Amino acid sequence: KDIMLSFSITQIYGLLVHTQYIKTIPIFELIFVTPAHHRVHHASNVPYLDKNMGMFLIIWDKMFGTYQAEMPDIKISYGLVGKEEKNLKGPVRVIFHEYIDIWKDFFVNKKTLPLSIRLKYVFAPPGWSHDGSTKTSKEMREEIGWK
Repeated sequence: KDIMLSFSITQIYGLLVHTQYIKTIPIFELIFVTPAHHRVHHASNVPYLDKNMGMFLIIWDKMFGTYQAEMPDIKISYGLVGKEEKNLKGPVRVIFHEYIDIWKDFFVNKKTLPLSIRLKYVFAPPGWSHDGSTKTSKEMREEIGWK
């Protein structure tokens, strides 16, 4: 019962942070994830990429340097970065596209790339590539002069 209750509470909380109607919740947002934090998490704007990963406590992002406040001068754009050409239709494809891409990166080049390089496609940050054809969020931020 306790596990089901805890799961239910976290799922309901997860639904509540997916709103556009709540702008800020002072004091509460010092510790807990709020809709403003979660909007940043879903944003595809370069300054917001790979930020606010916590689901319940924002303090983890603040401790590990992945926190980014919502900025009033940057309107949030939602979507997947660099996936427009892939025609991602349907929830299954949207959810699993990255795993499929990692699989292809790991096995398609298996004859030409050493295992140490191919393993980086699995364990390196999203966007990493051996030939620089794609960029990580950190590289994209540096490219536009963002910290």
